[in-house]
Amino acid sequence: MRDIITLECTDCKRRNYTTTKNKKKQTGRVEYKKYCRFCSKHTVHKETR
Repeated sequence: MRDIITLECTDCKRRNYTTTKNKKKQTGRVEYKKYCRFCSKHTVHKETR
């Protein structure tokens, strides 16, 4: 039941990371604080469609 999702930086809007999530346990969109190499800092990355 794990699906591949893409994470997008909230500052520069670039899609930097891919990860998996369990759709049964995480019904909403996930947010992680990760390093963006384009912004050169840690920013919030949100799940995209």
